[in-house]
Amino acid sequence: MLRPQANTHRDLLSLDGMWSFALEPGDIEEQRAWTKPLPPQLQIPVPSSYNDIFIDSHVHNHVGWVYYQRQVPVPRGWSRNRIYLRVDAATHRGRIYVDEHFVTEHIGGYTPFQADITHLVEAGKEFRLTIAVNNELSNETIPPGRIETLPNGTRKQHYQHDFYNYAGLARSVWLYSVPDTFIQDITVNTDVNEDASSGLVKYSVAANRPLPPGAIHISIIDEENNTVVGGQGAQGTLSISSPRLWQPGSAYLYRLRVALVDVGKGQTRDLYMLPVGIRKIEVREAEFLINHKPFYFKGFGKHEDLAIRGKGFDPVSMVHDFQLMHWIGANSFRTAHYPHAEEVLDYADRHGIVVIDETPAVGLNLAMVAGLHGTNVPSTFSPDSINESTREMHAHAIRELVARDKNHPCVVLWAIANEPASSEPGAREYFDPLVTLTRQLDPSRPICYANFMFCTNATDKIADLFDVLCLNRYYGWYKNTGDLQGAEAALEKDLRAWQTAYSDKPIIISEYGADTQAGLHAIQDVPWSEEYQVRFLEMYHGVFDRLDAVVGEHVWSFADFQTSLQVFRVDGNKKGVFTRDRRPKAAAFALRRRWTGMDM
Repeated sequence: MLRPQANTHRDLLSLDGMWSFALEPGDIEEQRAWTKPLPPQLQIPVPSSYNDIFIDSHVHNHVGWVYYQRQVPVPRGWSRNRIYLRVDAATHRGRIYVDEHFVTEHIGGYTPFQADITHLVEAGKEFRLTIAVNNELSNETIPPGRIETLPNGTRKQHYQHDFYNYAGLARSVWLYSVPDTFIQDITVNTDVNEDASSGLVKYSVAANRPLPPGAIHISIIDEENNTVVGGQGAQGTLSISSPRLWQPGSAYLYRLRVALVDVGKGQTRDLYMLPVGIRKIEVREAEFLINHKPFYFKGFGKHEDLAIRGKGFDPVSMVHDFQLMHWIGANSFRTAHYPHAEEVLDYADRHGIVVIDETPAVGLNLAMVAGLHGTNVPSTFSPDSINESTREMHAHAIRELVARDKNHPCVVLWAIANEPASSEPGAREYFDPLVTLTRQLDPSRPICYANFMFCTNATDKIADLFDVLCLNRYYGWYKNTGDLQGAEAALEKDLRAWQTAYSDKPIIISEYGADTQAGLHAIQDVPWSEEYQVRFLEMYHGVFDRLDAVVGEHVWSFADFQTSLQVFRVDGNKKGVFTRDRRPKAAAFALRRRWTGMDM
C-alpha cells in the first residue's frame, strides 16, 4: 500500500489535531453513536493513545469501543478527483463512518487501512467523520488475549505480552485525492554485483484499472536531481553504473519517478515519487551480508512508548531517540513487537539505520504466561487456544507488514513472531505455512523469529524453517538470578549448542538484559542495581566475542516502558539502558564504549 503524498497531481490533507472523544459502554450496533454529533465534553489529540491522557480511570481501563469524531472540509479543487480516507493505525480494530454511513472495517492495530469515499462526500463541503476503535483481544487476534467479566460486571482485558495494551488512534489520519486513474502500488527490489560496479532496480507498478502499453514512464533521479536512467512499462529492470549504495551508517537514496501518461495526448495523469536505496541482502555461511560485506547488528529491541502519549507517534521524540542511538554507537534495532510508524522507517532509510521489522505476533506461548503466574500449563496450539483462525489473522498481519514496508531499504529482515511456544506440539504445523507465505510475498529478504530461552536447540521444532537464528536470552536474570558466573557458563553452553546444530545460520541475540532502577547502586552483584546491569551486559559480550556465529546483539531494551500491573513490575519494565524519559543509566555509557570501539 502506497503512502499518500502531495505532489503536482495529488493532494494531501492531515486530519491530525483535536477530535471529540467518547466511550461506548454498550453495544456499538444498538447505540449507533456515529449517526449524530458526539457530546463536546471530551476532546483528544490525534495521534495519541487515549489511556493515560484523561484522569478518569474508566477511560484508562476501558475495554471495548471508543469514538473519535470531527468535521472534515473537502477542498473545492478536488471535484474531479477520487477522494480517500486513510488511517495509519487503529489499535486493534477500526471502523470508518462518513456521516451516518458505515464505510469499512479493519482488524490489526499497527498497519494502515483506507477507503474510497468519493461517493459519500462532495468537494467544497464538510462531512462528519467518525472512527470507532476497539481494543479487545482474544485467542484469535494478533496479539492474543482474553476478556474476563468481574463479579461487578466490569470487563477486564488480559493479554500475554509484556507491554501495556495502549489503544486508540496512535498514528495520523489523512484525507487525500488522486486522479480517477491512478498509480495504486509499486514494488521495488534492488541488487548489487560483487564489485559494486553496477546496481539493478527491479520494479513493478500497478494501477487501479488496466492501462494501455506505454502508459507507465519510469525514471531514476539521484540526490543531485539528475535523471540517471529511464524506461517504460509497468514492469522492468533498470541498471545503474557505479551506483551510490545504501549502506549502514551512510545512506544514499535515489528517487523512482513513476508517471502515468495519457498515451494519446502525452500528458501526465498521475505521478508518484518513491525513495529507493540500492543494496543487496544475503545470508551465507553463517554470515549476514549487506552489499557483500559482513554486517554486525549493534542496537536494541525498541518499543513505541512515551509518558502520557502512550504509543502516539511524536516526531520530536523519534528524532531524539535516533540521536541517542547514534551517540551510543547503535546501527540497528528491532521493531518490538509490532510494526512501528512509517515515519520511523523513513528516518531509518534516510540515515542508514538497519531495521528488523516485526509483526504483532507476540504472546503465542501460554506456558510462559502460566509459569509467571503459577497456573497449570495449557497447550498453546489447540482449537481452544492458538488455532487456525489465529493463524489466518497472523497471515493477515504478515501480508499487511510486507505490503506496507517492502520498499524500505532499511528493512533487512522480517521477524514473524516473538517468543512463540516453538517446542510444543503443533508449532511446526502452525508456522510452516506462515514462513512459506512470507517467502512468497518477499523472496528478497531473509526471515527470522525470536526464540524463547526455554525452547532449546534440542526441543525447538521450527528453527530450521528460518534463515537467521534470533535468540532471546536472560541467564542472570530470570534464570541464575544474581549469579553471573553460573549465568555465563549456561549462556555459552546454550549458544554453542545452537551454533553446532545450525552451523549454516547466523545468530543474533535479539534480547538480553536486566531490570535496573536508575540510581540504585551496589558493590556486589545485586539485581536491579545499575552496576549489575553493566556487569550483566559485559558478561554477555564476552560470550558473544568467543562465538563465530554471533552476528549481532540487541539489548532489551532501548528505554524503560509501561506494562500491565504486575507484582514484578514497578511502573513498567525497567530493562532499558535509558529511562522512560530518556536519561542514560550507567549501562548506556558501557555500551557506548563497546559499540563505538567496534570495527564492524
